[in-house]
Amino acid sequence: MAYASLHDRLRGPVAEKLRSELHVKNGHALPRIEAVIVNVGINKSKMDSKEMQEYIAESIMKITGQKPIFRPARKAIANFKTRKGVIVGAQVTLRGKRMEAFLDRLLSYALPRIRDFRGVTPRLDGHGNYALGIRDHTIFPEVPPVEAGKIFGMQVQLKTTAKQDDIARAMLKAVGMPFQPERRHMTTAAAKEQKPRARGSLSV
Repeated sequence: MAYASLHDRLRGPVAEKLRSELHVKNGHALPRIEAVIVNVGINKSKMDSKEMQEYIAESIMKITGQKPIFRPARKAIANFKTRKGVIVGAQVTLRGKRMEAFLDRLLSYALPRIRDFRGVTPRLDGHGNYALGIRDHTIFPEVPPVEAGKIFGMQVQLKTTAKQDDIARAMLKAVGMPFQPERRHMTTAAAKEQKPRARGSLSV
């Protein structure tokens, strides 16, 4: 069976699943992902060199297929030793087919390459948007392995049309976001019935 791209799945099985779960008949009323924003913070002590910034720009372009925009500091912050106008980050905003292609590679290839991967947090921002932190950019197969000093992290923000977290979470889960299972909190009654643990034992 041929692999179905995210572009095709969004308009096929994903849409059908959301219609059933959310009880929405009109396909245009279904929640969707509007944009994906990829941010990379520039650490002054480690990434301030022109060579490193060029490497970051080149890597982001390979990963996302789009050239990043470098963001300067809007004001000086003494505590962080940051001067106004100094480059503090790189950003890419993806939409349309390029956004779908990036998400497809992220969910299908990049995240499963993380060592001891156990899923991502299911918490959203309260407005239907989701942010995912990545510590090592080389999980993307487009980027060859590099020395430890060149490894950088990034934040991937997913902006959705859903205004509620539960609706956005259902949509992201249908798309293939590998959420961690929600932990069930122990009730007060169950906690009282639980026998006291021996000293030095571990809680799981």
